[in-house]
Amino acid sequence: MIEDIQLRVTPETAGNPELLRKAIQDNVRNKGSVNDYRIVRRSIDARKRHVVMNLTVRVATGDDKEVKSSYTPVTFEPVAPDAKTMVIIGAGPAGLFAALEALRHGIRPVVLERGEDVDSRRVALAEISRQKKINPQSNYCFGEGGAGAYSDGKLFTRSKKRGNVQQVLELLVQHGASENILIDVHAHIGSDKLPHVIKEIRNTIISNGGEVRFRTQATGLDIKDGRAVAVELADGGKIVCDAVVVATGHSAHDTFRVLHEQGLAMEPKGIAVGVRLEHPQELIDRIQYHNPKGRGKWLPPAEYSFVTQSDGRGVYSFCMCPGGVIVPAGTADGELVVNGMSASARSGRLANSGMVVEIRPGDFPEFEEAGALQMLELQERLEHEMFAAAGNSIVAPAQRMTDFVDGKVSATLPATSYAPGIQSKDFNKILPPFISRRLADGFRDFGRKAKGFMTPEGVMIGLESRTSSPIRMTRDPERLNSVGLDNVYPAGEGAGYAGGIVSAAMDGMRCVAAYAAAPSLQSLESLKS
Repeated sequence: MIEDIQLRVTPETAGNPELLRKAIQDNVRNKGSVNDYRIVRRSIDARKRHVVMNLTVRVATGDDKEVKSSYTPVTFEPVAPDAKTMVIIGAGPAGLFAALEALRHGIRPVVLERGEDVDSRRVALAEISRQKKINPQSNYCFGEGGAGAYSDGKLFTRSKKRGNVQQVLELLVQHGASENILIDVHAHIGSDKLPHVIKEIRNTIISNGGEVRFRTQATGLDIKDGRAVAVELADGGKIVCDAVVVATGHSAHDTFRVLHEQGLAMEPKGIAVGVRLEHPQELIDRIQYHNPKGRGKWLPPAEYSFVTQSDGRGVYSFCMCPGGVIVPAGTADGELVVNGMSASARSGRLANSGMVVEIRPGDFPEFEEAGALQMLELQERLEHEMFAAAGNSIVAPAQRMTDFVDGKVSATLPATSYAPGIQSKDFNKILPPFISRRLADGFRDFGRKAKGFMTPEGVMIGLESRTSSPIRMTRDPERLNSVGLDNVYPAGEGAGYAGGIVSAAMDGMRCVAAYAAAPSLQSLESLKS
């Protein structure tokens, strides 16, 4: 028989096949009769001093000899020669998964990516750290795979009502990700593994009749009678289409401005701004696993998640990267932005996370006259001011967290993973008081919750500002198309409807499915002509 059993075991038992098999044998109905097993869910419970692993194990006993894989790969077929064409602006998770969904519905996807392919992009990223200068078209935000490609590949999402999380994870496995992402509650792929998965998705798109065009920037829409009939390109050309998915990611400010000028409905959306906070990973392990010896042999590098309130606004950790590095994540000259990433092994000596303060539309009244773009304008102002505070450089301002809370300038700074380098500055002077005061309150609270977290070994590096899109492209809640444009579908994080790889992928798929299910998909031949 096939049965699922629940186990709470020590990390050593979970990691040792002999001990795990014995635990399984002791807990199945047919005691001692285990022919095969497969872990189908795994999580760590580190709330108490004795850390345990929660496992759901599928076991074959008796006449059943094997536990088979729990998913079936999707079969893609080439689109018909006369298929409708959907232009997808952006090759991040929303765009790539929208393209896969288009293939499933017999629609020909044409994916436009302003940046480079994922391999060429890796070279460009190395140059940014060496030359200390941002490439405005190929960077940590722009290029194949989007911002998530080189940001750890974290796959956890709470947006389970927005789509089929399992389907997204299974498509990632089908294209080369480890099956562990189907098991771990806080799954991640790693910035070293994700590029291969992205290339395989691209191959699926192309081999089934779609296109992926790199170094191709969309500069606007050709709109007639409330529909987009073509997408305009930076080289002066255009691509005629039946529908458009706008999946630019959260940093395409120039595209946001163009679409706003063309009348695409938008509204300002709250953002969060702060710093990257870096600690020794060994220290985080000791704190989170309640053990002065750290994580030991059987546990992975520890993560953390903190949230509190300060004067009516949230202060929280964001995008925590165990064993990771901090990277320069700006998209244009004159701005200083940082982000975090880690490889699949998460084996680096340092841990980092964003530590940010919630900002809502209206919190900075001087930007309100910008209307829908007010948070975009604020975000850019803060990034430019951070660049200026660094002496017009991406050598980032930094400060020990204890010095920041105590109002002192750091005389020395710890070693950092941030390759362009850091310099001592006082964030109490270079961040607006709205942010700095709440950030200090947050650090105090987190230090009380986790003894040892507030330490001179923790260093702040700024600016963490690209936590989400500063705008939301308003769309019909049922059909998901842009308000006022019948066949334009804003999707993913850039459109303001997602917050990470999985939720963006789900949203891209939902938009295509909504288009495919629209009551009337009349031919646009008359408009095209």
